[in-house]
Amino acid sequence: MAAGETVAPRKVNETAAVEAGLDALDSAPAGPARTPVRQILRERVLPPVAAAVLVLLAWQVAYEAEVKPHYLLPSPADVWRALSDQWYEGTLFSTVWTSMQRGALGFAASVVIGTALGLLLGAVRWLRTGIGPVLSGLQSLPSVAWVPAAVVWFGLTDATIYAVVLLGAVPSITNGLLAGVDQVPPLYLRAGRVLGATGPARVRHVLLPAALPGYLAGLKQGWAFSWRSLMAAELIASSPELGLGLGQLLENARTYQDMALVLATIGEILVVGIAVDLLLFAPLERRVLRSRGLAGTRS
Repeated sequence: MAAGETVAPRKVNETAAVEAGLDALDSAPAGPARTPVRQILRERVLPPVAAAVLVLLAWQVAYEAEVKPHYLLPSPADVWRALSDQWYEGTLFSTVWTSMQRGALGFAASVVIGTALGLLLGAVRWLRTGIGPVLSGLQSLPSVAWVPAAVVWFGLTDATIYAVVLLGAVPSITNGLLAGVDQVPPLYLRAGRVLGATGPARVRHVLLPAALPGYLAGLKQGWAFSWRSLMAAELIASSPELGLGLGQLLENARTYQDMALVLATIGEILVVGIAVDLLLFAPLERRVLRSRGLAGTRS
């Protein structure tokens, strides 16, 4: 009896501890705490700003030391003046807008084609076995290699530029979606089937949401490939009929050996790429992580 009297209170205490833990989980806040502005500035704003300042200082030191002649390596002030000249001439935003418009349209078409192709290959195993290695090869192929062929096929037209963008971005988006589909637990698909999710409803409500992390990674990489492909196409397939984009501006500056304008244009291309990542893909990625309870795993 003495042993029984000591075991019962222990079981009661363990049960109470479990119930207290469950109550604590139920009372936990639904979302993550709001990050203070000072912490955001210190952890996310200050590091890239400090890195940019260091790059500018190193650049100025190289200019003062005449690592290259000044006409080959202009100073940051010279590049800033080149940007100011574009501003006063009214060509800065029009040039950037021309390339961004092409990039957005080409990327949107790539998303539609790449998503449809990824879903098809994910559903038809033998088709994926045949086409999958080709897609991987296309993804590793430099997009600039398609420019001469596209010029021969379509001439110096917008079709050439969009063809190069599609060939550069579609394989990355397709492979990203396939990677996400491969990581979907079979239990999700069976549960969706039991609940009546078949055909397009299965894709919309079960497959794509479950494959979203890999799909988003493919979209992010697809944008990078489409932007690089666009610059390669504009750089080579330049013509007055195509309008002045960043790639054409870069080639014009190289032709006239205006290194300040060359570096200014490279900076514009870099800023657009960073802006799209920060304003579009970074918020989407944080939202996906937060929806899966992983927001605290990344800063």
